[in-house]
Amino acid sequence: MEKLKKAIQSKKIAPIYFFTGSESYLKEEFATLIQGALFASEEDAVANTHLLHGHDMTLRELLSRASEYPMFTERQLLVVRHFEKIKKPTTKEQQKQQYAAFGNYLANPATFTVLLLDADELDKSDFEKQPFSLLKSVRHDFPAIKHPDLFASERAAQAGWEFEPDALKALAAYIDPSSREICQELDKIILYASERQSAKRITAADVLDCVGVSRTYNVFELEKALVARNLRLCSGMSLMIMDQEGQKEGLMAIVRYLTTFYMRLWKIYMPEVQRMAQSDIAKVLGMSPRQEFLIKSYLTYTRQFSLQQTETALCALRDVDASLKGLRPYSDEKYLLLQLMQHLLG
Repeated sequence: MEKLKKAIQSKKIAPIYFFTGSESYLKEEFATLIQGALFASEEDAVANTHLLHGHDMTLRELLSRASEYPMFTERQLLVVRHFEKIKKPTTKEQQKQQYAAFGNYLANPATFTVLLLDADELDKSDFEKQPFSLLKSVRHDFPAIKHPDLFASERAAQAGWEFEPDALKALAAYIDPSSREICQELDKIILYASERQSAKRITAADVLDCVGVSRTYNVFELEKALVARNLRLCSGMSLMIMDQEGQKEGLMAIVRYLTTFYMRLWKIYMPEVQRMAQSDIAKVLGMSPRQEFLIKSYLTYTRQFSLQQTETALCALRDVDASLKGLRPYSDEKYLLLQLMQHLLG
């Protein structure tokens, strides 16, 4: 992704891009970068950027639009959202003709058009089918963020800011792990922190203040109670978190945080991980370099939680997550929470 960014910023614009994946925010950012490299002003960008939708057109209609000369500038940008839903011809003969025409265009694209094809998640098998198989050489993937901590740390560094380790844990715990959510919350946190200090360091207090979470009842304190295996304190603190954030939202934050906690424990139990240096373990656990010191804590936690207990906890968290997503029936969130704590510590 960094290579693509540098090429665009140096105005090395390709005639065709094929963006795939669920991270729409990042794809939109790259579309904006392309606009900035193509057009001299915002007015030119608005006038010569055309947003199309795959479900509204066939490949033939798309190629017709791409072959039309722009009216006001040397080049135009065509952005096709939901390209995976492009209309299919009614007959096999028409389909064959359109795929052939599309292949010809890819081999010899219009010099006055930059074509950005944007598709949501596709199955691996879809990439082997036409028209997607014709786009392998111009494909750029934007998959779901696997390590929110690392992504947030990198984005903060780009803005000249640095997270304290606990601040990263707080951010990952209380927001959805998507690029859009992380970037939007990070903008707010930086604005808030810059009014209070000039060191350009984001603290856990900054994060908790911005997301409106109590400094007494939060997932950090919950982790301490969990490691101490205090069922009563874990249950009471979790209920307080749910009360201050809303029942479902609070429980989702707890499940998200504890899933990360137990997944990291589970990975540490892997024999090949135990033989690694701490810096390499941090990478496996999705931690930033500044969080390496936390590895010692997780190694200590393995004394409190056996591998079997860790796997039982992950199964319980998976079941609660399924319930919150409407895949399993449940009576109310408090019952789910108390049942979860029984599975974790009972």
